[in-house]
Amino acid sequence: MVKVQNLKKAYGSKVLFEDVNLSLDKGKRYGLIGANGAGKSTFLKILAKQEEATEGEVIIPSDLKVGVLGQNQYAFEDFTLFDAVLYGNKRLYDAIKEQEKLYMSEEFTDEINNRIGELEMIKVEEDPTYEYDVRITKILEDLGFSKDDHYKLMSEIPNADKFKILLAQVLFPKPDVLFLDEPTNNLDMETISWLENQLQRHEGTMVVISHDRHFLNAVVTHILDVDFKKIREFTGNYDDWYMASTILQKQAQAEREKKEAQKKQLEEFIRRFSANASKAKQATSRQKQLEKLDIKPIEISSRREPSIVFKQAREIGKEILFVKDIHKSFDEKKVLNGITFTMNKGDKIALIGPNGVGKTTLCEILVGNLKPDKGEVVWGAKADVGYFPQNTTDIITGDEKLYDWLRSFKKDAEISDIRNALGRMLFSGEEQEKSIQNCSGGEKHRMMLSKLMLLGPNVLILDEPTNHLDLEAIIALGEALYNYDGQAIVVSHDREFIDSFANRIIELHPDGSYTDFMGTYEEYLESKQ
Repeated sequence: MVKVQNLKKAYGSKVLFEDVNLSLDKGKRYGLIGANGAGKSTFLKILAKQEEATEGEVIIPSDLKVGVLGQNQYAFEDFTLFDAVLYGNKRLYDAIKEQEKLYMSEEFTDEINNRIGELEMIKVEEDPTYEYDVRITKILEDLGFSKDDHYKLMSEIPNADKFKILLAQVLFPKPDVLFLDEPTNNLDMETISWLENQLQRHEGTMVVISHDRHFLNAVVTHILDVDFKKIREFTGNYDDWYMASTILQKQAQAEREKKEAQKKQLEEFIRRFSANASKAKQATSRQKQLEKLDIKPIEISSRREPSIVFKQAREIGKEILFVKDIHKSFDEKKVLNGITFTMNKGDKIALIGPNGVGKTTLCEILVGNLKPDKGEVVWGAKADVGYFPQNTTDIITGDEKLYDWLRSFKKDAEISDIRNALGRMLFSGEEQEKSIQNCSGGEKHRMMLSKLMLLGPNVLILDEPTNHLDLEAIIALGEALYNYDGQAIVVSHDREFIDSFANRIIELHPDGSYTDFMGTYEEYLESKQ
């Protein structure tokens, strides 16, 4: 359905990928993966005809309907939720709106009647079963919007819900070709599960970028791996790709080592016997073998795995954290209703729940940035809290160099410790010289993790730390939390990530109540069933 021929994309002398030839077929769902900066989003934009390639072309038959997930959640502020979804089929939307306007005309001329008839034909072509309103209503209800909300303006709903409408918009027309860039960002677990079910039923071609391993494993049938300035196709989901790519890497390394050993043997034979008349013929033969021996240089992967290690600067005491009867409301809406729990030594708590239930609010109360309406938070005398706020990208600002920004939090730190903390998060010596204001969202998140490694708190509170991180960094963070000797409270919607470290689950519910479960996330799901 989609042909990619001899594709190349470069910015000046920097080549993202080249010589890309792919056939993306009907019925296949492709997960597009690669390190941050490798060119995933660029490739997807080229597929969607939103960006030009340096060389080559993308061929999509003109009769196919293409859907591209929008990224601007504020683009439809003056639309109702219903109309914003309907706009996903713009031809149908325009016909319905023009027809509604004509029906409001004071008099019906022949010209108006003829035009209404033409518009009715367009509606039949785009919606043969006359069910667009039923389908939109169901999609909105499945996403958690009550019927009373369907005709609210987009400007009236929370920002977290606007992205849901963009998802509904791109899925409503049932496109033949679907391009999705990070569709799970800002979604809660319930909505991600709904999206998985929708995409598993997609019958056309789909290419999706995601850093959610569980989502990729559940949805995709093939992987497109952007690395080594190429885009390679693998059959299977993310776990299948990981196994296959690891085997390929080991095979390539073994082949190289075999050739290196063969080269050494040939060179040794030539050195010893080239001057020996009786062995001259054999030495010449070995020389020809040596010249034919093709030892390719090791390709440098764009993937880099950070080395995240959290250590406690001092041991925690017996008393860690007591949360007593916390209540919090905003504009008469109760968000937290009597939250009470005690943190035990070694607790790695995953704080979960739908968007808007108060997870960030609770984190802000725990660290003292927000006061509860009722109740109290009591920290142990030896508790040293490290906080990763959800708005990290907004609060890390200024023109300081990276190591100066980090030094400001620990004046007595050795420069080697500062550079080591940055280096562990993949900031090389040269990159440490750049200013904070030139950092991307992902780099700012890595900076915050560098700060936590440098300070060595014995309690971590992390609010959506995996946002903006690539898969390698997310995996490294999960392993770091698992190996951490301290305590942690972590907000996340990434199920694989939660599975990697959590030994206790606290779920906040929309009515302000909560569930406190001692065990892993998998065990929690089993208990609910």
